[in-house]
Amino acid sequence: MAKLLTIQGGKPLQGEVHVRGAKNLVPKSMVASLLGSEPSELRNVPEIKDVEIVTNLLTIHGVKVDRDATSGIMTLDPRETYSAEHSEIDAYAGDSRIPILFCGPLMHKNGEAFIPDLGGCRIGDRPINYHLEVLRNFGAVVDKRATGIHISAPRGLRGAKLELPFPSVGATEQVLLTAVLAEGITELKNSAVEPEIHDLIAILQQMGAIITVYTDRTIRIEGVSRLSGFRHRAIPDRNETASWASAALVTEGDIYVRGAAQRDLTAFLNIYRKIGGEFEVDDEGMRFWHAGEPLKPLVLETDVHPGFMTDWQQPMVVALTQAHGVSIVHETVYENRFGFTQALTRMGASIQLHRECLGSNPCRFGQRNFQHSAVISGPSKLSGADIDIPDLRGGFSHLIAALAARGTSNVTGIEIISRGYEYFIDKIAGLGADISISER
Repeated sequence: MAKLLTIQGGKPLQGEVHVRGAKNLVPKSMVASLLGSEPSELRNVPEIKDVEIVTNLLTIHGVKVDRDATSGIMTLDPRETYSAEHSEIDAYAGDSRIPILFCGPLMHKNGEAFIPDLGGCRIGDRPINYHLEVLRNFGAVVDKRATGIHISAPRGLRGAKLELPFPSVGATEQVLLTAVLAEGITELKNSAVEPEIHDLIAILQQMGAIITVYTDRTIRIEGVSRLSGFRHRAIPDRNETASWASAALVTEGDIYVRGAAQRDLTAFLNIYRKIGGEFEVDDEGMRFWHAGEPLKPLVLETDVHPGFMTDWQQPMVVALTQAHGVSIVHETVYENRFGFTQALTRMGASIQLHRECLGSNPCRFGQRNFQHSAVISGPSKLSGADIDIPDLRGGFSHLIAALAARGTSNVTGIEIISRGYEYFIDKIAGLGADISISER
C-alpha cells in the first residue's frame, strides 16, 4: 500500500542529520565494479532506492554484492559475471535510468547488453540518444526492439573522438565506463566536470585506467587490457546537504549536517549567504541556520558545474518564496523543472512562470516554448495542502514547504524521495518536525 505522510508545519527544524555518499556517484561506482577482474570495496554507501536497484541489477548479472547498512561498506565481486534474462532486467530497471550505464561494462564482459524502458524523474527531456550515439562511435551495434534495446560489439569496442553537444553527466559517465577497456585512445570534448565525475575517474584510475582531464572540458582515456578492483570512500552527497541547508533556512531553523563537505558546495554557499542564510564548517560536517534578518531576493541562474546546480534550484525556490521582494530564477539545464511550483502556488506562494530566458546565461530552451524562468514575489504565507510528489528534488522541496507552512499537509508519493534521501522520514522527525505516517 502507498504511504501517506502528514505534516503539521510551522516548527523550526533543529538538530543533526547525517549525510553519506552521493546518490549521483555511488550507483555509478557500483557499475564500474563490473569492469574489474577482482572484487571492489565501496565505503560511505547510503541506504537509498537507487543503490537497491543497482544491487539487484548487478546480482542478476552474476556479481556478488554484500553490503552492511550500518557501516555503509559494500563489497562487489564481478568474477562470475554473465548475461541476465531480459525479463529479469525489466523487473528491476523500471524506476531508474542507470541501466544505460551497464552497456559498456557488459559488452566488455559478455559481448552484449540489453536495456529496457528507462524510468527516472520526469523533469525534462533526458534522451538516451547521447548514450546510443556514444556507443555507436565505439563500434557498438544498436538494435531497437519492442521489448527494449539490444546492444552488441561483434568486433569489440575501439576508442573514438567524441564531442558532446551539451556537457551531459550521464553521457560523460558512459564514455568513461566504455573507453577504459576499449582498444586505443578516446578523446571526449565538452565533457561534464562535476565532482561526481572526478570521483568516478579516481575510482577508475585506482582500477588501472589511464585518464587525463584537461582544463577545457576535454578528457583523454587510453584504453587498457585489464582492470583490477578498487577500494574507495564515496564523496558526500552535496545535493542532500543543500536540501537540509535550505530546510534550515525556510523553517528558520538550525541544522548540523554531519558528513557534509564545503569544497563542492561553493556556488550554493555563495547564494545561501546572499539570501540570508549562514553556515560554519568543522572537520565533521557543516552547520546551517537562518541568520535572523529578513531574507533577500536575488537573480539566480542554474548551470553545469562549477555553476549553481539544477538540483539546488528547487529547494532554493522554496526559500525565495520567503524573501522580501522579487526574485528571478532562470533554469538552463532541464526545461521542465518548474512543474513542482504548482503545489507551492496552491500553498500560497506567488510564482509566475515564463517562456523567455530571464537571465544572461546561454540557454537551449529560449526558442522552444518551455516555461523555464520563474518570477517569485515574497514573502508569502504558506499554508498546508494535499501534495503528490512529482520527482525526487521537487518532492523534497515540497516537504520543506510543508514543514514551513502553517497547518496540515498530506503528502503522497513519498517513495520517490527514497531514491536519493536516506532515512529522510526519520531524519525529519529527529529534527523536531510534527509528522506521522499512515497507509492509504
